[in-house]
Amino acid sequence: MIAIIDYGVGNLFSVEKALLAAGAEAKVTGSAEDVQTAEKLVLPGVGAFGDCMQDFTRSGLAPVLKERVASGVPLLGICVGLQILFEDSEESPGVPGLGLIKGHVRRINAPGLKVPHMGWNAIEPTGEKSYLFRELELPSYVYFVHTYHAVPDERSVISSVTHYGTELTASVQQGNIQATQFHPEKSGDVGLAILRNFVEA
Repeated sequence: MIAIIDYGVGNLFSVEKALLAAGAEAKVTGSAEDVQTAEKLVLPGVGAFGDCMQDFTRSGLAPVLKERVASGVPLLGICVGLQILFEDSEESPGVPGLGLIKGHVRRINAPGLKVPHMGWNAIEPTGEKSYLFRELELPSYVYFVHTYHAVPDERSVISSVTHYGTELTASVQQGNIQATQFHPEKSGDVGLAILRNFVEA
């Protein structure tokens, strides 16, 4: 079973619907027991970094998530669910993230372009290709809605980038952690293939 972690943020059921379409047995849950027993975890997130971290801390699920990730359980972060894996964000100064990946979340600097970055953009792989992109032809177009992006301390953590006035982190991978800044559940056939690769890996 894949646990889609419910800590009070929106967009959970579109993620669940997409995972079911990708062949998963998936469940939206705020239960620590479900998180403790799930074979894989999905950490969504929409809205502000500080609000998401506050809600996640309040849920009491952060220690359970960290424990499961440390034990090797695959985790997929989506959108702000990627950002809160990092140490902190310029969006919410003084609010610590989960710190599972070293680095920081920075505001997009794209002079002359509208921010937030919203819409379809091509992603390109960097370095070793993530299993999320198995059998996909890259560059491929996926759907973004964000004002901030992750800047890992180690560039090797970045698994794909997109370009919007500047190079932006589109996805990261570190051990059993995979995360996308874009929304695979809103990215049509490409997004469905990405979720299927997570389900089947």
